[in-house]
Amino acid sequence: MLKIVKHLCYNIYNMSKQLFKRTKILATIGPAVFTEEKINELIMAGVNGCRLNFSHGDYVERDQQIAWIRKAAENKGRSVAILQDLQGPKIRLGVVKDNRMDVKAGDTLILDYSVQEHDGSNRLPVQYNLAGKVKVGEPLFIFDGKIRTHVTEIENETSIKVEVENDGFIMSRKGLNLPDTDFAGDIITEKDMADIEFGASRDFDYVALSFVQSADDIDKLRQILLSHGSTAQIIAKIETKKAIESDEVMEEIVKATDGIMVARGDMAVEAGAEVVPIVQRKLIALCRKHSKLCIVATQMMGSMVDNPEPSRAEVSDVANAVIQGADAVMLSDETANGKYPLEAVKAMKKTILYTQNHSKISEVTDIAGEYRSYDAIAEAVSNLAEKIEADLIVCQTASGSTAAAIAAQRPNLPIITVTSNSRVAGQLALTYANSAFVRPYTETYGLDLAQDLRANGYLQVPDSQKDLTAVIVSGHKNRVAGTDTIQIVHI
Repeated sequence: MLKIVKHLCYNIYNMSKQLFKRTKILATIGPAVFTEEKINELIMAGVNGCRLNFSHGDYVERDQQIAWIRKAAENKGRSVAILQDLQGPKIRLGVVKDNRMDVKAGDTLILDYSVQEHDGSNRLPVQYNLAGKVKVGEPLFIFDGKIRTHVTEIENETSIKVEVENDGFIMSRKGLNLPDTDFAGDIITEKDMADIEFGASRDFDYVALSFVQSADDIDKLRQILLSHGSTAQIIAKIETKKAIESDEVMEEIVKATDGIMVARGDMAVEAGAEVVPIVQRKLIALCRKHSKLCIVATQMMGSMVDNPEPSRAEVSDVANAVIQGADAVMLSDETANGKYPLEAVKAMKKTILYTQNHSKISEVTDIAGEYRSYDAIAEAVSNLAEKIEADLIVCQTASGSTAAAIAAQRPNLPIITVTSNSRVAGQLALTYANSAFVRPYTETYGLDLAQDLRANGYLQVPDSQKDLTAVIVSGHKNRVAGTDTIQIVHI
């Protein structure tokens, strides 16, 4: 335990609010960091969670990555979350002859699920049978929106015809977006089912569901996870037009899930780039009011795939997510395929620290709904800690709910969360301002841990003689009694 305390506190706390990163970093693991050394470097640099994109790679690679991540987390002495990102019905073209086909406005293309090999004609292979889903007149975008088309005919049970609306070209395996098409809950594919079973056996902390359209999609995945004995939390990727068609739909999804990812790439294609900033702000606010995890993703520092420094616009993008109160910001290609993965993490961390130390988190107006007892306690704890200028909040928790509720208040100081459940600790790794320790349960294990940290010199303040002030929140009677006690202690 001493080793864990030493590494965690030396690297994270030092009890300087200026050095403690409250907004977390989620990094995608891919070919650019496919070594034990590189993954260890990312985590030591400030990565709090690792995303495994199941659109690529195989299970042998996944097992190697999982082992490296968990070893690096142990080396640093803290929990690092692992997020499994399911591919979902990511509809792609098949292989296009010579990997390129020029198209012009007015051209007709036939997208045929039965075609195995493209012969250079206008009949193209597609990796999903669209004939039973689309309707005539619906838009269909190819190559991440670069080629706009609309459906003109359902040719037969495996093929559809579309008319091209602009000049350009298409390439092999490029994605298709269908913003107005209703997939009627059919967003968990056979591949996803196999990946879910694999993930359940590897004990992932989170499972991200792609192309969510309604709260029913979340409920379906939760039942599948439970059937495999998985207690992984669900992250709903918000990227479809239907998921953001109204504030009511967005809120129902947030309430049904454990967290959301603002997946801005596909959202921009499906709904229009202009809607993304407003939807992002709304989703972050909803997550904060319902104590759910919120991750902002896609091209946050996209230019660092090829450049060692971010653009000013990208720095502003990360800073705005911090100011809006996101729990975590995500790196995708920057760490998975980029030339400068470590530099991207460091640049993101630098931006987070400067922003949090020179601005205030945006206020969130009340949203009508359930106000639970631990929400009231969390609000009281956060307000109390601010009024007395506490150095830290210590939260004893069995399920993590109280810790998440306190984080939703966005306090400007560290939250040390103590739990006897390693799964809870892993799931709090991406939660705002939280650093979770695993210890055997006692009624005073929060206070005991804080005292151990100070006694060993790892909770430090400029004046070593000064007592640290901690607000401790706990369930006083036993581990299942619920949160009912707030204490102010000097350590």
